[in-house]
Amino acid sequence: MGSFEEEHVKKTTQLGAVAGVVALAITLTGCGRADDAETPDAGAATTIGSEPATGTLTMWAMGTEGELLPEFVKEFEEANPDVEIEVTAIPWDAAYNKFQTAIAAGNTPDLAMVGSTWMADFTDAFTSVPTDLSTEDFFDGSMTTNEVADRTVGVPWYVDTRVLYYRTDLAAEAGWDAAPATWDELKQLASDYKTQAGAEFGMRLPAGNDSFQGTLWMPWSNGGDVTDGDAWTLDTPEMVEAYEYYQSFYTEGLADANADISSGAQEAAFVDGSTPMLIDGPFMRSQLATLGGEGFEDKYATAVVPAKDSSVSFSGGANLVVFENGDNQRSAWKLAQWLTQPETQVSWWETSGDLPSTQSAWDDPALTADEDLATFGTQLETARPTPVTTTWVQVAAAADQALELIRRGQTSVQDALTELQSKADAIGMG
Repeated sequence: MGSFEEEHVKKTTQLGAVAGVVALAITLTGCGRADDAETPDAGAATTIGSEPATGTLTMWAMGTEGELLPEFVKEFEEANPDVEIEVTAIPWDAAYNKFQTAIAAGNTPDLAMVGSTWMADFTDAFTSVPTDLSTEDFFDGSMTTNEVADRTVGVPWYVDTRVLYYRTDLAAEAGWDAAPATWDELKQLASDYKTQAGAEFGMRLPAGNDSFQGTLWMPWSNGGDVTDGDAWTLDTPEMVEAYEYYQSFYTEGLADANADISSGAQEAAFVDGSTPMLIDGPFMRSQLATLGGEGFEDKYATAVVPAKDSSVSFSGGANLVVFENGDNQRSAWKLAQWLTQPETQVSWWETSGDLPSTQSAWDDPALTADEDLATFGTQLETARPTPVTTTWVQVAAAADQALELIRRGQTSVQDALTELQSKADAIGMG
C-alpha cells in the first residue's frame, strides 16, 4: 500500500498510506484466471507493437485520478478510434478490498492504478511489462516498487516524495537567508525560530499513524536502512543515531510531543507561524494556498531534506499494472505506455497536480518555471521506496508504536529499536 496512498487519503483523503486502511497485508498467491488461450502467462513479457489500440478497455483508478481520467483519455481514444475506454472511479478506502475480491473471482479490469506499497500484495495477478515498453526514463526509486520476485510487473504513473517546507519570512527574522542543508543546521533553525522569531515550536515531526514512514529520511540520510535485503535491520547504529536525533527535537522543546494530529492541524500551525517548519509532500502546496490565502506562497519555500551523509527522502506514488485476467492486455499496455510518455505526463500534471514519474518530463518549462516544484524533482533523484514486501505494513505499524514511546521519552531509543527488531524478526520478510 502506498504511502503515497496515505497522501491521497490525506489529499484530504486522496494518496501514502492507505497503509492505514489495511491492518494486515495479505499475500495473494495462486490467483485463478480465465481459461483464455490468448491470455499470456503472468510471467511472460509480451510486446505492445505499433498497431493502434482496439476493443473495449477497462481501467480502475482511485480518488481524484479516477474522476479526471475519463475526460483525459479522450485524446488517446481519438488517436486510437477503435478503442473504447471504460474508467471506474474507486474510493481509496475501498480499493484494497475491491482488488482482493476481483482477483479471487477472476474478474479484474484490464488496467489499474495501484499504490506503490500495494505491489507485493497483488504481484501474482499482474502480467509482466512488455519488452518494448522502455523503463529507462523513470526515477530509480519509483521503478523499484514495480520489481517484485524477479519480474517487472508495472510502471510508475506518478510519483510522490517528501521535502522540507520552511517559513522564509520568519527565517529572515531569525537571521537566516537560506534553507538548512545539514542536520545541525536544521536543528539550529528550529531553535532560532523559537528564540528569534517567536514560534511556539521550531519544527513539526511526524506522529501517529505512518509516522515511521514519515521519518525514514532520517535513517536513510544517515546511511541506514530498514532491511539488508534478506532481513530487517532496525536496531543498527545508524538507525539508533537517527532516532536519537528525532528524539532530541522533543527533549529540547523544539517539537511538540502533544501536537494535534487531526487533519489540517499541521497546515494551520505552519500558516499561523506557531510551528514554521515541516517535511511533507507536494499536495501540501495546494493546502497551504487555500489556508494561507493570496500571497502566502511568498512566505515559505521548499528545500531537499537536510543531510547527515546524504539527502534521501521517501519515494511513493501510483503504478500502472495490467492484470493477467484482463481481456484486452495489449491495448491496456498501449494506454499505460501513452500515460507515461513525458508529454502526456506534463499534461497530466497540469490536469491533476500529480508529479511526473519520467525524469525527462521535469525538463519541461511548465515544471522548471516553478522553483519550489523543482525541489521535488531534485529530491526524487535520490528518493527511495519502502521495502516491497507483504509484511511492511505490520512492521511499520510496530515502528509507529516505538516512535510514540521515543517521542514521549518513555524509553531509550536503543531499547525501543531493540524491541522493534525483535517484533520485526517474528513478523518476517514475507
